[in-house]
Amino acid sequence: MFTPQGPGLRELTAQALSSVEHGYDLLAEKFDATPFRTSDRLLGAVTRTLEDLGPFGPGLDVCCGTGAGLGVLRAVCAGRVTGVDFSAGMLAEARRAHPDADLVRADALALPFGPVFDLAVSFGAFGHFLPDGQRTLFTQVHASLRPGGTFAFPLPAPPRVGSRAYWTLWGFDAVMRVRNALRRPPFVMYYRTFRLADVRTRLEAAGFDVSLVPVESLGRREDGGPVCRLVVARKA
Repeated sequence: MFTPQGPGLRELTAQALSSVEHGYDLLAEKFDATPFRTSDRLLGAVTRTLEDLGPFGPGLDVCCGTGAGLGVLRAVCAGRVTGVDFSAGMLAEARRAHPDADLVRADALALPFGPVFDLAVSFGAFGHFLPDGQRTLFTQVHASLRPGGTFAFPLPAPPRVGSRAYWTLWGFDAVMRVRNALRRPPFVMYYRTFRLADVRTRLEAAGFDVSLVPVESLGRREDGGPVCRLVVARKA
């Protein structure tokens, strides 16, 4: 939920009517007081799951934002941790919270790294990439990992069809499509364009071997499936 310290309606409207980059620059100072920030509960659960998959050397947080995922890397990586994002405002906030991390301003679709990382993670950013962008993103991450390196990210189970959460996400995406049809530059943010089957196919096309690890500490659904899976893509 939004807190009194978070952005008001006018600020959120200004962000939504901006480009993605400028919108996050506007929101950066108050981003951590919004529900858009990855929750500490999810970050902790992913950390515990990754601890069983290591050890890891240098780590990269792709689209790091204000740096919530950098704490995960610091917990599981023995080497340096690096965050990359294209919003100067978000990076400024990450720098305040993580002064010991290497922070790089760059487009995730053109990562400026060689194959130097053992682990790459990303939290909450994939809605900003349409299918073609996802293919490019996965190829860029693959090129930034050492042989045998791992790209890992949480993927919650989709909401039950017809549930309130299902219609909320469907409605959000519909509003964004209307907004982008009427206004330029577009603000790409969709919740229903990142489906597991498609994502797995695109990761494999980029050269990854893909497996799924249940994030058990987040529990199970009524049908017995995990509430959240960790997608583990290894550079072959």
